[in-house]
Amino acid sequence: MRLVVATRNRGKLAEFRSLLGAHRGLELLCLSDLPPLPEVVEDGDTFLANAQKKAREVALATRLPTLADDSGLLVDALEGAPGVHSARFAGEQASDDENNTRLLELLAKVPTEDRRARFRCVLALATPDGTLGPHTEGECEGRIVREPRGAHGFGYDPLFEVEGLGRTMAELSSAEKDDLSHRAVATRRMKDELDRWLANYA
Repeated sequence: MRLVVATRNRGKLAEFRSLLGAHRGLELLCLSDLPPLPEVVEDGDTFLANAQKKAREVALATRLPTLADDSGLLVDALEGAPGVHSARFAGEQASDDENNTRLLELLAKVPTEDRRARFRCVLALATPDGTLGPHTEGECEGRIVREPRGAHGFGYDPLFEVEGLGRTMAELSSAEKDDLSHRAVATRRMKDELDRWLANYA
């Protein structure tokens, strides 16, 4: 069965293919694999609202079952920012480097012990008629370091030191990240939901 992952981010797609690609023989597609679709405006005030909106609108547009995620970084010293605005923290078309620079600027005077943060991911499913299915959530705790470290991952990974490891997400191997990332946790929880949901859908 083909399942659309509602993203154009190849980094995210690679993670989902690693975590979920072989599950029940699913073929995962991303938006770049499909004819051009209108952009989904992520205007929700929660990760769940954005994930469900993306899942529903992409499913209706493609007529295929769709898995959507919304994820981001929550920093305690910034009262939970950047949160749902993580991808556009430095502006609507901001690059990862620009977002990271903005984050470091805001935390420049914050001491190490007050730089706690967490990655959060929410996954949502929708059937081709736009009916919403189950959703799951995952988190990963850590802190923001003072300069980027590591060459892997994307987004805020080079700045996020995983709790208890002393390494940033960008310093982890793909296998390590697949074991403990917020997206990995949410996806593992989604596997059982997918089994039940796909059985009913089929």
